[in-house]
Amino acid sequence: MQKALKTAIWFVGIIWAIYLLDSFLPGDWRTYGIRPRTVAGLTGIATMPFLHGGLAHIISNSIPLFILTAVLVYFYRRIWVHVCVLSVVLGGLAVWVLARSGTNHIGASGLIFSLMAFLMLSGLFRRTFTALIVALVVFFLYGGSLIFGVLPTQPGVSWEGHLFGAIAGGFLAWVYRNERQENKSIQ
Repeated sequence: MQKALKTAIWFVGIIWAIYLLDSFLPGDWRTYGIRPRTVAGLTGIATMPFLHGGLAHIISNSIPLFILTAVLVYFYRRIWVHVCVLSVVLGGLAVWVLARSGTNHIGASGLIFSLMAFLMLSGLFRRTFTALIVALVVFFLYGGSLIFGVLPTQPGVSWEGHLFGAIAGGFLAWVYRNERQENKSIQ
């Protein structure tokens, strides 16, 4: 559990460090988000999770990102890096290809939605007691956000990032459904 907590602290800490650097250094790094179907917007696939629009934005992403990352690292030790990287790449690529033109997508919520979907659907695909309990706890904590966050209901919120992140997470849960874990309880 200690490794999972340390990893989650480091990950959220890096996002906060980038936010603080962007706040105090000249320029606006938020312009490096995903801008659909533009060559310059391709860099946003890698940078989107690290860029935030303001203090409220980064705070709202930090708590679920910390919790979901810790759960992922603890229960899926061998594949957590793959899940995080592929979530960012697949979800980000889908945003770049399919999201509305003239928009700039930033924030870690696409990754958060991917982790939510991965953890919930892994329980269904693996059908082990522990995986199902993890899925139920994640659904209890974040199921409403997952359901309503993928709808275009809030102006200025990247519902596309949420939607495609969730789809990426669901796809990865299916891809890794038979992957054996070091933590025997999740198998």
